[in-house]
Amino acid sequence: MLTTSEKLRYSRQIMVNKIGESGQLALRNATVLIVGMGGLGNPVAMYLAAAGIGKLIIADGDSVDITNLQRQILFNQQDIDHNKADTAAEKLVLNNPDVEIEVVDEMLDDELAQYYVQQADLVVDCCDNIATRYLMNKTCVEYNKPFIVGAATGFNGQQLTIVPNIKDAACYQCVFPKSEHAPENNCQTVGVIGPVLAVIAGTQAIDAIKLLVGIEHSNNILALYDGLHQHWQHIYVKKQINCPVCGSA
Repeated sequence: MLTTSEKLRYSRQIMVNKIGESGQLALRNATVLIVGMGGLGNPVAMYLAAAGIGKLIIADGDSVDITNLQRQILFNQQDIDHNKADTAAEKLVLNNPDVEIEVVDEMLDDELAQYYVQQADLVVDCCDNIATRYLMNKTCVEYNKPFIVGAATGFNGQQLTIVPNIKDAACYQCVFPKSEHAPENNCQTVGVIGPVLAVIAGTQAIDAIKLLVGIEHSNNILALYDGLHQHWQHIYVKKQINCPVCGSA
């Protein structure tokens, strides 16, 4: 049961239809792995910690740089040169000391990905490294864990939620096949507007909450956001039977 303090802290969330006390308990009992503590990972972690997720595992081997401060809203001038995951954890517990936070202050390789994905109820991908994203996609499919992907550059963003145990679910590699010649477009190469990251991170956090409380999810929908014109486009994607990751799943 929820404590009196929890009922008060989460009262506005508990009164929402389809959440209630049972949903809040589900959030308290959940473990979420967030990969990347940058422009997406900051707001995702803030919203999930504030929502009462029982345990957050936050992973990032990078350090705060002055160029991050335009969009990575957990950090300030004094955090420069400090590890992002460590610094984010310190800030998050100030908002909600009841949330357990485990820090992974290094980039995830195959061994670490398997270790932490097995512990999580779902994974939120907030990294800007395409190799890491393919690795997390493969690992989530292998361990049948929901995988919520976000990305943004310029005024544009995209979000895709993958629930592997739903029939005919496409994975990330179905939608974006691996290619040695694909350009590595990220904020370092083409820039990004900070609030676009907040929009995409918000959709990632919403999907995480919905999945954890058991709200039915529509798979195979790629959401594209055009911040310049404030326009959303939703594209239906298909599972690829020859996909090397999930084709035989």
